[in-house]
Formats: sequence, structure tokens, C-alpha cells
Amino acid sequence: MLFAEVVTTSAVVAATSSRTAKRDAMAELICRAEPHEVEVLIGYLVGEPRQGRFGVGWRTLAAAKQPPAELATLTLTDLDRALSRLAQLTGPGSTGTRRDILAELLSRTTAEEASYLTRLVAGELRQGALRGVVTDAVARASGVPATVVRRAVMLGGRLDVVAAVALAGGREGLAAIGLVVGRPVQPMLASTASSVADAVDDIGLAAVEWKLDGIRVQVHRHGDEIRVWSRNLNEITDRMPEVVSAVAALDADRLVLDGEALALDSGGRPLMFQDTVSGHDRGVMRPFFFDLLHHDGRDLIDLPLVERREHLAEVAGSWQVPGTVTRDARSAAAVLDEALAAGHEGVVVKSAESRYEAGRRGKAWRKVKPVHTFDLVVLAVEWGHGRREGWLSNLHLGARATSTADGAGDEFVMVGKTFKGLSDDLLRWQTDRFLALAEREERWDGPRTGVVWVRPEQVVEIAIDGIQRSTRYPGGLALRFARVIRYRDDKDPSEADTLAALEALG
Repeated sequence: MLFAEVVTTSAVVAATSSRTAKRDAMAELICRAEPHEVEVLIGYLVGEPRQGRFGVGWRTLAAAKQPPAELATLTLTDLDRALSRLAQLTGPGSTGTRRDILAELLSRTTAEEASYLTRLVAGELRQGALRGVVTDAVARASGVPATVVRRAVMLGGRLDVVAAVALAGGREGLAAIGLVVGRPVQPMLASTASSVADAVDDIGLAAVEWKLDGIRVQVHRHGDEIRVWSRNLNEITDRMPEVVSAVAALDADRLVLDGEALALDSGGRPLMFQDTVSGHDRGVMRPFFFDLLHHDGRDLIDLPLVERREHLAEVAGSWQVPGTVTRDARSAAAVLDEALAAGHEGVVVKSAESRYEAGRRGKAWRKVKPVHTFDLVVLAVEWGHGRREGWLSNLHLGARATSTADGAGDEFVMVGKTFKGLSDDLLRWQTDRFLALAEREERWDGPRTGVVWVRPEQVVEIAIDGIQRSTRYPGGLALRFARVIRYRDDKDPSEADTLAALEALG
């Protein structure tokens, strides 16, 4: 298969807002792929090559730029081999070799292919919002129910690998994919609730647990081997010695634990999220576990949460995140008060009967934060003036327009602007970041004035005091006193909050 076929299909998908049309276009492409091309193809469709990151910056890509080819001749197999060589390069002279490999590839691409390829290699072709549609396309192409494919992805971790199994082995092949200790599982996600009372009233019997602002960790133990993964399924074992030590001391042989790790000061209070992530002067890193997916040969993911919590209490003891099981809103509010008094964000209210459904942001788990924070997507940025002249400053913020579980096929609608909460370092960073994502620019009074419209790929956490109805923005509301908390590089646009979640504050 030619790489140009991927680029053409991607353009077709981008040109339609219909989820069904997106799915069918990609399913048709997947059906045309040879068996050995399926994994490669899926990685390119979602913007995640199977080789991972390449360590290539825009300067190297610019140096490797070549005149576009007139005809498309580059195949998926040739591109995959070249990217494998690229990913293996390290040490002295590797920069020059990377440039040479890229130059040879770019000399074989048309202008459209070159644009797609450079963003793919630079890690800027983040298409997480398409992951759910690609999953459905795999189901359609293989003739397997989408629910079966999604469960296999949940347990198998990688959509590209699951796709190859689905095309080759169908439903029977996917049924053989189970939870494996040592292979990370896609994490279950929480949606947003406006209050503890609303969440408990809606859910009924619920586990109400402290919400911690740390690093999501999934820990697998098989005997003496202990490995840790982040919420994006990146292995971070070497960064989490305290977590490894804590799990090594547990009385079990095989475990899969889900939780958070965060830095605490000498008084046991949490440090800022940035301190937890950076690892610099971070105090004591402590794990808190809130779920147990496997215990000594028994998978627990299909058990109700209330039963999983009982197993977790037996295994993890004091390492379990504080909380209670209740259907009483006052008891739930007391847990929230305790969490806030301890310096944490809020609580997560979880249905006591919920199974572990990885990758879904449904209504079974609801996060509640008294300080209203939302994960939004940057749609455009205005050039600053005064002391911010020369920097991209004022952010145009968008929410997901729909509430699909995985955000696939979503459009983003503007709900407000902010330039507050930005340090000089953050202004420098975001200027570089958004120039790399730029699609077009509207100039007002010459260069570096006006608005830069960007690809909707960067998630930012925003704190607000509330919302108000407004005809100024397409979303029909405006954010009150919005300010930047932090950029969320660990989240895809598909995980941004919805317009409906913002409206719920009203």
C-alpha cells in the first residue's frame, strides 16, 4: 500500500463531520491493507507510529526538507523500515544520520505526503480524537462487533496490535486477548459532576474517594518483577522507586493495581503537581491505590467496584486511597471535606456496581472539584502587546461539542479566552508550541499582531469561578475569571471536557 493512500484518506476524514463517514472511509482503507501492513497503517491513522518517539525536532526536519516528488511511490513497508532505523539511532553522529534518512524519505514524497510525514515524525500528528472512530473502523473491516474490539483494546493496550489480530483471527482471535500481568491496561476515566450531592443522587450507592492531583500509575507485579506505567501507558518504573518498594512489600505474588503517586511534604501534605512530575525537591513520593484488577491468578475487572475495593483493602492496607461507600450525600460531603482539609483536589464518586471499563469517560465515575477546573483545547492564540509583545499570549479556548464516551469525531466550540496565569517561561513555551501547530494567521497591524489559528491538539487545564450566558462565543456561554493552571501534555483532545459539562455549572 502506498503512503499516499493514508494521506488521502486522512484528508477525507478531516473534511467530514460525520462519524459514520469517517469510520467507513478508514474501514475501506484497512480492508485494502495487506496483513503485514495493518499494524503500521493503524499507527499512522491515529498519529502514533509503532516505533514510538523519534527524538526529531523541527530544526532537523527543516534541514532535511527536499523538493516534493511529482509522483507518490513511497510504500508503508518502506516507510516503516526507515522509521525503525530512525528510532534506533543514538550517540555521536546520530543527528546527521537522522537528517539523511529523513531527507531520503522526503525526496520520495509529494507535498501532501511530506506535510503528513513531518508532523508524524515530530509527534505533532496527535489524533487521539480519532482513536474511537479507528476502533469502530477496525470492527467494520473485520466483521467483529465493536464492543468485542473495544474490550480487546482495553486489555491488549495497543490498538494497532489488536487490529492486526482482528483482521487475521476475527472474533475468536480477539477472545484470546485477556488481561496479562506485565502488559498495561487502558485506564478507566471519570467524567465531571458539579457537586457531590448531584453525583450521589444520580449514582446511588457509591464509593466516594479522595481525588489526588498526582501521577496516574498502573503497577504490575509478577513475583519479584514490578513495573509501573503512566496513564498514557508509558513505562515509568525507573522514576517510581518508592512505588516499587511499596508494592514489593505487599503480601501477594501477582497484582495489577491502579492508583496515583504524588509527592508529600514532611507534614504529609501534597506538593504542587509540577513538583510531583519534575522530581526536583519533590519530598516523599507516596502511592495511593484505588483499584485492584488482578490478584494472584484471578482477574477482577468484571467484579463490581465494591467487591474490588474489598480485595484491595486486604492487599493494599494503608496504601488504599481514603474513602467510604455510601448513598448518603452528607456522608459523601464529609469525605470531600476531609480530602480538602488534607490539601487534595476533591473526590471521585464511583458507582459501587461499576465494572472496570477502561478508556471510557462514562457516568460510572464522577470527579468533583470545588474549585471548578476544566480541561479545554486551545483553538487559537493572540499575539501579546506591551511587555508581552512578541509572545503568543491570549488563548482562545474550546470545549468538546458532544459527549461521546471517547470523544471520537468531536468538534470543538469556543467558550472563552484567557491570558491569566501565564509566567514568562510559560509564554515562551507556548509561543514555540503554537507556532508549530499553526494553520493560518490573521494579522491586524503587521507581523506578530493578530490571531494565530492552530490545530486543536493542545489540552490546557483552566480554573474558572463559574460561567455566564453569552452570545459573544459560539458555545453560548463565557468563562468567568478563567486562568491557566497547567498544560496537559498527558491528555488528548478527546479527553477534554464537554460543553455540556460547562453548562452544568449554570
